[in-house]
Amino acid sequence: MFKNILTTSIFAVIINSTWVLPAYADLTSEIHALQTSWAQANYVLKGDVQINAFENLIKQAEATTNNYSDKAESWIWLGIIQSTYAGKAGPLDALSYAKAAKVSLEKAMNIDASALNGSAYASLGTLYSKVPGWPLGFGDDDKASAFLKKAVEVNPKGIDSNYFYADYLLEEDKYQAARKYLLIAQAAPERHDRPLADKGRQQEISTLLKKVNEELEYDKTAEDEDLY
Repeated sequence: MFKNILTTSIFAVIINSTWVLPAYADLTSEIHALQTSWAQANYVLKGDVQINAFENLIKQAEATTNNYSDKAESWIWLGIIQSTYAGKAGPLDALSYAKAAKVSLEKAMNIDASALNGSAYASLGTLYSKVPGWPLGFGDDDKASAFLKKAVEVNPKGIDSNYFYADYLLEEDKYQAARKYLLIAQAAPERHDRPLADKGRQQEISTLLKKVNEELEYDKTAEDEDLY
C-alpha cells in the first residue's frame, strides 16, 4: 500500500502554459481543456462527482495522446491525470494507475524531456518518492531525488518543481532545505491563465510550510532543552 495512499496534492503537477506555439493550436486547445478540467476536479469537486470527473478526464487525455502520440505534452498530461486519480481510486487500484502514469511520463521523456518546463521530471520524481519499493512497487528514493533535482534545475523558479522537491525533502526530515524550496514556490510568478490551479497549489504550499516550521520549532525547543 502507498505511504498514506497516494494523495491528490502529491501528484497535482500543474503545467505552465508558456510552451504554447501557434503551429500546435489544436494541441494547445486540448491541453488547456485538460488543465482547466483537472484544476476543477482536483480543487473543487468532491466525492463521487470528483471520481467520475477524473475517469472522464483519463478518457479525454487518452484521446489526446491518440491524436498527438508524437508530442510529449499529451503524454505528460495523461500521466498527471492518471497519477492524480491514483490518489482517488482506492488502495486496490492505486498502484495500477501509478504504474500507468509512470509509463505515460516515460514516453513523454523519450520524446522531449524538457517539455512543459521539465514537468515529467517532477511527476516521475514524485512517483518514485511516494510509491513503495520492491516487491510491492517501483519506488526508489535515489531516482526520486535525481528526478526532483532535475525538475528544479530545469524550472528553478517554478511553483510545482519547488513544491514537489520540498515535499520530498520534508519526508527525508531535511526541514531547512524543505523550507527554502517552499519559499521559492510561494514566490513563484502567477500563471494568469491558471488562477484556480495556482490558488490550490498556494494553499498546499502554506499547509506544508506550516508543518515544516512546526518541525523546525520542535527541533529548536529540543536543542534548548538539551542545554539544561
